[in-house]
Amino acid sequence: MTASARDLALATPPGRDRYVDLLRVASLGAVIGGHWLMAAVSGDGIGNLLALLPGLQVLTWGLQVMPVFFFVGGFSHALSYRSLARRSDPEASVYAAFLRARLRRLLRPTLVFVLVWAAAALAVQLAGHGGGRLTGAALRMVTQPLWFIGIYLAMVAFTPPLLKLHERHGWAAFAALAGSAALVDVLRFALGVPYVEFLNFALVWLAVHQLGFLRADGRIRRPALLAAAGLAGAVLLVAYGPYPLSMVGMPGEKVSNMAPPTLALLAHGMWLVGAVQLLARPAARRLERPRVWRGVVAANGVAMTAFLWHLTAMLGVYGAQLALGLDLPAPASAAWWAQVPVRILAAIALTAGFVALFRRFEAAPTAPAAPPAPADSRTGTAGGAGGLVAALGIALSLLGILGLSMTGLGGLLDGHSATLIAFPVTAPVAIGMALAGALLVERSAPARSVRLGS
Repeated sequence: MTASARDLALATPPGRDRYVDLLRVASLGAVIGGHWLMAAVSGDGIGNLLALLPGLQVLTWGLQVMPVFFFVGGFSHALSYRSLARRSDPEASVYAAFLRARLRRLLRPTLVFVLVWAAAALAVQLAGHGGGRLTGAALRMVTQPLWFIGIYLAMVAFTPPLLKLHERHGWAAFAALAGSAALVDVLRFALGVPYVEFLNFALVWLAVHQLGFLRADGRIRRPALLAAAGLAGAVLLVAYGPYPLSMVGMPGEKVSNMAPPTLALLAHGMWLVGAVQLLARPAARRLERPRVWRGVVAANGVAMTAFLWHLTAMLGVYGAQLALGLDLPAPASAAWWAQVPVRILAAIALTAGFVALFRRFEAAPTAPAAPPAPADSRTGTAGGAGGLVAALGIALSLLGILGLSMTGLGGLLDGHSATLIAFPVTAPVAIGMALAGALLVERSAPARSVRLGS
């Protein structure tokens, strides 16, 4: 029987770091709200509000909180891997068991989302309705947020070696990743080396992920200094470098801070991590209140499902307006702004409906974690055939999901493809890779109970 949020909240150990759970929910909630606000849908298609009103791009310095999610991921991955390594047999493949335990909650709801949308997209295109301006844009757009899941899978895959690197070198390991990201930008912007910028998809996000390891060991002792250094760095890079103001991608821009990530985005992540660390103590006091903590536990149990379906809900709201014969006002007009609260409330309600329908595929929250391992804890070693199968599985999954985020679902019948690491990939091939990878990870290790950090 699935434990209720009340049961899980009551079972919380005294030493649990509840703040990371709040950060996970809050960061995903901010991303969802930002997407709902930025989408500027009209009869001409789907645009971006921040492109229409460039002055609002400064808001992304507070609303682009995806670095916080990767930071929390680093914290929870460190706790989970160490817990499993301490309790596993020496001959067991710790790596395979770790991947399986971490990915079940992520891949199951993701693959259900992909399959449901693929079936809907195929039906629409077979009926001859896939070429409309709004329909085509929706089929391209709905899979775009999957990039984040693909990158997150890479963070999970690299956890064991980077955790060992952290245990040996601490802050120097983070500095090495940050320095490498800076070197990539020098090669990209100063020397014009082609394709080198794609390395920062790994380096920037792995550096933010490494900050989570540092938090797990209590080594972020001066968060104000981290925040100040990150904010100052981001300001200087944007003011005097080739980096745009927006911390999210803008249509038609020559340089994006997001795709591929830049040193400016890493500095932005540093200031966000420092800022949320400064809020940890007052937030922790509020999280001791039973009602507040129950709400966080409940939200964590459906957060990924809500993230996956929130764009579908938003498109459903706009689709309902069109079906009812209501005009879509010009984005950023007075009438458009007047509709924003109503649209967001409707999107919340529709997202709640999707959550009620699909939450069963998001694994129930694991029993709350034990306190973090001591700073001198050492990880176990991964090995065995199971580890190789798991590594192949996660590689296929992340490439498939990243490929689908690039291709969209608008060209299922005409072979539309996108270039993924120099190779063309179509949506059906990407879906097949993701499914095959998930199956390999599932078969790579027996079911294990791993204490999750978030």
